[in-house]
Amino acid sequence: MTTLAVRAPGGGSRQLAGTGTLLRFALRRDRVMIPAWVAVNAMMILSMPNTLKGLYGTAAERADLVRQITTNTSFRALTGPVFDTSIGALTAWRAGAYAGLLAAATSLLVVVRHTRDEEESGRQELIASGMVGRRAPLTASLLAAAVANGVLALLVAGGLASQGASGALAFGLGLAGVGMVFATFAAIVAQLTESARLARGLTSAALGAAFVLRAAGDSATDDGSSVLTWLSPLGWLENLRSFADERWWVLLVFVLAAAVQAAVAYELAGRRDIGMSFLPTRPGPAQGRMGTAAALAWRLQRGSLLGWSIAFFLAGVVYGGLTDGVADLIGDNQGARDIFERMGGQSGLTDAFLASMIGMLGLVASLYIVASVLRLNSEETSGRAEPVLANAVGRLRWATGHLLVAFGGSALIMLIAGLGFIAGYGKEAGPILGACLVQLPAVWVIGGLAVLLYGVLPRAAMAAWGVAGAVLLIGWVGPALDAPQAVLNLSPFGHLPKLPGADMEWAPVLILLALAVALLAAGLAGLRRRDMTA
Repeated sequence: MTTLAVRAPGGGSRQLAGTGTLLRFALRRDRVMIPAWVAVNAMMILSMPNTLKGLYGTAAERADLVRQITTNTSFRALTGPVFDTSIGALTAWRAGAYAGLLAAATSLLVVVRHTRDEEESGRQELIASGMVGRRAPLTASLLAAAVANGVLALLVAGGLASQGASGALAFGLGLAGVGMVFATFAAIVAQLTESARLARGLTSAALGAAFVLRAAGDSATDDGSSVLTWLSPLGWLENLRSFADERWWVLLVFVLAAAVQAAVAYELAGRRDIGMSFLPTRPGPAQGRMGTAAALAWRLQRGSLLGWSIAFFLAGVVYGGLTDGVADLIGDNQGARDIFERMGGQSGLTDAFLASMIGMLGLVASLYIVASVLRLNSEETSGRAEPVLANAVGRLRWATGHLLVAFGGSALIMLIAGLGFIAGYGKEAGPILGACLVQLPAVWVIGGLAVLLYGVLPRAAMAAWGVAGAVLLIGWVGPALDAPQAVLNLSPFGHLPKLPGADMEWAPVLILLALAVALLAAGLAGLRRRDMTA
């Protein structure tokens, strides 16, 4: 167990005493999570220029792409408008919205983990008993988020400098700005809520609302001028117009928003006691209504599952609605057609597009199952599992409740994604649902590996995020870079049949299912034998 010794610094404000030590401790705790998320984001962005050069190598091809995007409201809603035909501008257009989402998600997780999570577990009260300033923990969490966003900005600015130093710097700073706006927003939410789970739910909902506002605004206008676009920090990123006569003043919007939200968070932090909140949790009924460990796990994770279900349904509707227009967008561009065929098979452009988009959602579902499995780890380390296990509840029974939600929930969100595709596309209901469900063996392998790490090596359980990030990177970037099949096969998703369109292959599906069961069984066996965290 990592120990923390806090010493008062020789000078400075007593309100911030111990900030440096807490920052180093936070970075040490996140030494796997932050590098993994930043690396996935940076590599996704930096792989884009070479991909675009291969797809749209001539000025005429790029101009035709810009014309298609400008006139297609669905694609503008998905990725935003494009402001120039240069490779740099197309990179900012293609990666901007999703890179901003990843930067924001990283910042939200870091801030909530080192503020509300610490208070809920009781560790913050222990630390505060030493010579630690009242606002030091909040400052350290924001600085940890700033480090993550700063590294991302440096990697992006340096990696894209060949496309134009000014545009690369603007894009990197814009991504960091999005991250810090959501970091300071998470700091406010951490003061308002008493539960880390609720804090993560509210911040994730705000991030989803920001994407929806940007999408709605961009579908209405082709230049990012909609009021709805300007209501979203993701809209500010696109209106920075990196690589296209940059609007440097937009960076002041990021700075002002982050500064105001940070000031509000600091004011709220100074007006409450540790462990308390401005929106206390409602007291439960006098008599409990949950009689099983599975019911408790469902109660704890149902909000998260609902949020993921809504997001997957909306994603399915959007991607399904784009299917009929993909042939017009790609036209006779053989490079783009090849990428879709590498991702989704060679059974026809429409089926290849559907298979590739469904496969992308399968990759994202691996994040859900890792988060849900690792809820076991947070319940154990926070001490909440101890009173449950002190009753007539065995370890395996307790863990099984959470794993049912994790593995069953992943099946549910993929099924709901299929319904979204059907609603958006309006055709091929059976094949689409089959394509969504065939992703589950690969998702469950990732979940099984998370169970194995938690059960056998609990201190390394967070490494499951690194595995999920690597799988995402292989699935998203590998086909675009025409990576060797041996590299693609490192991911369990590389062995799945490319449905709809391709023939169903049961052998790899059954092998992946058997591997998932073996990993799950090994993880539960390790949990049964090892000591629980006290």
